[in-house]
Amino acid sequence: MSKGNVFIGSLDQGTTSTRFIIYDRSASAVGSHQVEFTQFYPEAGWVEHDPMEILESVRVCMAKALDKATAEGHNVDSGLKAIGLTNQRETTVIWSKSTGLPLYNAIVWMDARTSSICRRLEKDLPGGRSHFVESCGLPISTYFSATKLLWLMENVDVVKDAIKHGDALFGTVDTWLIWNLTGVVKNGLHVTDVSNASRTMLMNLKTLNWDETTLKTLGIPTEILPKIVSNSEVIGNVAAGWPILDIPIAGCLGDQHAAMVGQACRKGEAKSTYGTGAFILLNTGEEKIQSQHGLLTTMAFKLGPAAPANYALEGSIAIAGAAVQWLRDSLGIIRSASEIEELASQVDSTGGVYFVPAFNGLFAPWWRDDARGVCIGITRFTNKAHIARAVLESMCFQVKDVLDSMQKDAGERDLAKYENKEFLLRVDGGATVNNLLMQIQADLLGTPVVRPADIETTALGAAYAAGLAVGVWKDDDIFSSSKKTKTATTFHPKLAADSRKKKVDSWCKAVTRTFDLADLSV
Repeated sequence: MSKGNVFIGSLDQGTTSTRFIIYDRSASAVGSHQVEFTQFYPEAGWVEHDPMEILESVRVCMAKALDKATAEGHNVDSGLKAIGLTNQRETTVIWSKSTGLPLYNAIVWMDARTSSICRRLEKDLPGGRSHFVESCGLPISTYFSATKLLWLMENVDVVKDAIKHGDALFGTVDTWLIWNLTGVVKNGLHVTDVSNASRTMLMNLKTLNWDETTLKTLGIPTEILPKIVSNSEVIGNVAAGWPILDIPIAGCLGDQHAAMVGQACRKGEAKSTYGTGAFILLNTGEEKIQSQHGLLTTMAFKLGPAAPANYALEGSIAIAGAAVQWLRDSLGIIRSASEIEELASQVDSTGGVYFVPAFNGLFAPWWRDDARGVCIGITRFTNKAHIARAVLESMCFQVKDVLDSMQKDAGERDLAKYENKEFLLRVDGGATVNNLLMQIQADLLGTPVVRPADIETTALGAAYAAGLAVGVWKDDDIFSSSKKTKTATTFHPKLAADSRKKKVDSWCKAVTRTFDLADLSV
């Protein structure tokens, strides 16, 4: 195959937008399109998506990306070899097998409506909040798909009826997309991958199959669950009705796992993705490590049916870039997300303001679903630039909290890789274009932050997985880091150690002010 006539498509279905990117054989993007879609907030703490709107966004992005690549002279129609898929994790969809229509809106990963279910499970199960950690690596939390599925089973009559009559199918967003892409009611494949399955609280991390004991404990019928496959294998072909026809879907990963592949994270290496939330993962190789410091044990990736499973320690942060969107959409302090860097740069500090975006609680390492957002230290001196800078700092403080826990866990196992005695954090995601954000992150960590030339490593990782499955790339093409390092930008810390410590202490004080606020009167 000539270099000029080989292409891999990547479908990146995120929390606030969908994009489709077409890569050539050198892994350079030759065409892309992105579409935002509607966020629904029916009640405080609830977040939903319309699964049908997500499908339409996929359709538009595919068609527009193809048009753009063709307009640039690329013969994608004859050269497209496969597509990879990556998606927002944990978000839960349940639909009718017979009609193909969703039975309820998708319940998004950050949705907190299942807190009462979590409290009930913690009370009723002998292991409490950690009851399922041994099998699935995850604590009982509103974050994961299992509790969202339980809510649907308990509160939505059409879901109850569909399950009773054998007409219900459950899946995370990857499953919903694959079922629709491969034929819907007629021939749709009901499939998920090991990375997405590992985020449901239902998959056994050792066997990589649904855990029968967990399913029995929770009362979830096996019949509604998808088949679990690896991250890199031909799953099925795209059916009629889509802009791309009869092309194999050959890669599927949850977004954070795809970013690990896109960043070429091998054992001992960590990455942080800054999107709606922020997600830090450390590849622990073939060893599953149970965190002693508030992190999750999860899959990293399994690049082929016969390939070894790589595991990871993960720290998940619910609100990162979403706080910038809140400044834009809810407060009107900025008109576009890109404006925050200029606004925050107008001041050289937050003026003593600390912002903790615990909109729906706090994830790792705190795990407090009773937390709510606070902004403290406000005086008459405070202006919108101080608030903007405090929002940027909140993202970086949260990442530091997770990395501190991660380095404790990794240090106990001598896992983390260091370069010149410094821990390097690889970063990606849309927010990393903000140079001020990256410098603040390096300052608060006290170690370098490395940003690749292509920050959309989530889409790239899905493309790599698909290309690997159909022979376009080999392992060495993906994990050889010399080329990536040459084109990366490194941010070095400038903040003095004593100043860093004072700021971190103040941040920790602010975090404690968020606790036990969920029942404040409206």
